[in-house]
Amino acid sequence: MTETNKAFHSGFVAILGRPNVGKSTLMNRVIGEKIAIMSDKAQTTRNKINGIYTDDAAQIVFVDTPGIHKPKNDLDEYMDDAAISTLKEVDVVLFMVAADDKIGPGDKYIMNLLKQANTPILLLVNKIDLVHPDKLPEIISGYTDILDFTEVYPISATQGNNVPDLLAKIKDFLPVGPQYYPEDQLTDHPEYFVVSELIREQVLHLTRDEIPHAVAVVLESMNQRVNDKLQVDAVIFVERDSQKGIVIGKGGAMLKKIGINARREIEGLLGEKINLKLWVRVQKNWRDDPLFLQRSGYNLKEFK
Repeated sequence: MTETNKAFHSGFVAILGRPNVGKSTLMNRVIGEKIAIMSDKAQTTRNKINGIYTDDAAQIVFVDTPGIHKPKNDLDEYMDDAAISTLKEVDVVLFMVAADDKIGPGDKYIMNLLKQANTPILLLVNKIDLVHPDKLPEIISGYTDILDFTEVYPISATQGNNVPDLLAKIKDFLPVGPQYYPEDQLTDHPEYFVVSELIREQVLHLTRDEIPHAVAVVLESMNQRVNDKLQVDAVIFVERDSQKGIVIGKGGAMLKKIGINARREIEGLLGEKINLKLWVRVQKNWRDDPLFLQRSGYNLKEFK
């Protein structure tokens, strides 16, 4: 951090919204690296993921939360608890909606929760590149009629429209404070977590619609070297034998493609060559299995 005459500001910013409105895309753009996986499937983000933005004037810790939705199992309840708990921990809340989506019960549920927050709440209308500009005032008023937002920002997380202005406004709301993390640190999650997420991302991209909610990735090891390459071993868990067949594919073709794509992403993250080995196993009803969820990194007691 270079010296400056101005006081340094720091704080935590939650990104809330329904599934698939672009929360992870925004955080990755601000941070400048992929630290949260992205897909067009709902419930892509399952854990709170902290992305760290640092410049000479401020450090902003963005908390990318799972999309809030009506829970159907233990995993869903964990995801909702993870998202809602951030309201008690942050200095600014970003409520993100998609410009090309109508206001739904999920949006109204979240806005009702936000009425209890004592922090600045910014409405982010994302995906403005997908709608005609003349429609924006009507879209925005649909939300501002329900909740009195501190600021409103129409943005495109994909193209970057208005993101620099949003970043500058967030800094205005942050208190004077310390630099919590080194300036070159981009996330507080360990590498093995991000690596397992990059593998899961490829499963989401490449398999059928029934697979995403039923898949979990557990890293078995990532600490040995074979022929000067880092050895990464991971297991892809699904809930049914039929799902296992889809992930493996005919003659192992799908699993091979998942591995090739994931290896490329992981090598970009780690900055070195790796040897990736993947297995596919069936764990029936794992989303309602507390022991398995704990092993997979979901601490069900964290928010109780």
